[in-house]
Amino acid sequence: MIDFQETIEAIYYELKQSQNKGVVASYIPELSKQNKNSFGIHIQHIDGRTFQIGDWNVPFSIQSISKVLALSKAIAFEDNRIWDRMDVEPSGNPFNHLSLLELEAGIPRNPLINAGAIVVADILVTHLKHPKTDFLNYVRIITNDNSINYNVDVAASEKRTGFKNYAAANLLKSFGNLNNDIEVVLDFYFHQCALEMTCSQLSKAFFLFANKGKCINNVQHISSSHTKRINAIMLTCGFYDEAGEFAFEVGLPGKSGVGGGIVALLPNDFVISTWAPGLNPKGNSLLGMQALEYFTTKTGRSIF
Repeated sequence: MIDFQETIEAIYYELKQSQNKGVVASYIPELSKQNKNSFGIHIQHIDGRTFQIGDWNVPFSIQSISKVLALSKAIAFEDNRIWDRMDVEPSGNPFNHLSLLELEAGIPRNPLINAGAIVVADILVTHLKHPKTDFLNYVRIITNDNSINYNVDVAASEKRTGFKNYAAANLLKSFGNLNNDIEVVLDFYFHQCALEMTCSQLSKAFFLFANKGKCINNVQHISSSHTKRINAIMLTCGFYDEAGEFAFEVGLPGKSGVGGGIVALLPNDFVISTWAPGLNPKGNSLLGMQALEYFTTKTGRSIF
């Protein structure tokens, strides 16, 4: 049997010595305050066991990782109608790129780039009576943790500097692919991205994607069919223009965020979350990407 604790400890101590820890995101001013030396790893096994090392219990802004959670809530409302408003293809472009959106008549390439996630946010604003409160409660329910909250300073910082998100929302609106008021949709979207979680909470949140749609409390939230599709989208689109590299090196469905978090999973086996705020040139956590590559290499655990 593989000793997960021994494996992540070896990875942690090796990478902790790295001279190059990447560059902390600064385009959202609040994120620039993060400590580049922070580093944590957490594993939630499907059988209930957990393994952790480093800063695994320190809250951080999960940013784009939240897009997967929002998608899981939206797909429960819309079922397959959701794919009339967005595609499932890798974009090959950075997360905030706009050129394809105009070329393809306001249909985002996938739900994990910003434009696609804004459409998902629009769906949730339509269906949820109190979108910010209801979405937060959903995340608390699937993690069995009421301490999770939004970081309102990060949300405000995103709103002040989110010019490309406003541009994307206006483009979507011009093509008829945004039903609600732009300010309302983006206010929800900025709060969604400003969710603050620890590696441990993140592993629990993504447990349902490793467990055929059932959360840590074994309650069914999405169907196994939708779970399969979301995992496929994570594998092909979860890391933007580095998605192929992640599939090639790591071989797990996963999602990154510019707050330095990464979560990945092996269905029916485990969820692994990492946090290291320093990013590589593609906007993904430098140490997190390396840690996950080392982990699947050392354990031989991937979908391939």
